[in-house]
Formats: sequence, structure tokens, C-alpha cells
Amino acid sequence: MHPPLSTFVLATGATSAAALHVARTVARRAERELVTLNRAEPQPEELLAWANRLGDLLFALALATNHLLGVKETPPDYSA
Repeated sequence: MHPPLSTFVLATGATSAAALHVARTVARRAERELVTLNRAEPQPEELLAWANRLGDLLFALALATNHLLGVKETPPDYSA
């Protein structure tokens, strides 16, 4: 289990975690498309919820993967 987050994290880390972050971005893009489709053709609420939770799951898996592999999360540097 990953410790609680106290800051935004960058989508980096181990190769496997980075792949999960990429999968998360694809899932979020599909979720946005589904929401757009829902405006024209109503979709089941369960489908919309599932799409949202898929992105959440992929994010949690990426964090857990980095944690298990001992890779520290990288917070953004806002000083630049």
C-alpha cells in the first residue's frame, strides 16, 4: 500500500508504473469521450462510474508499483 499523498505527483517512476500512468491517460481520454457521447445518447450511469473508477484504479496501481519497487514519487518543482 502506498502512503497517503500530500502533494501532486508526476507520472514517472519505474517502467511498469510509467506504463500504468500512460494507460490511465488513455482511460481518462476514453472517459471524456464517453461523457461527450452521454450528452447526445444517454449511457448507463454504471458505465460512466466504471470509466471514472478505471482511471482511479490505474493511478493507484502506478503508485503502488513504484512503492513496491522502492521508487520515490516525484513532486513537481514549482520554483522555476
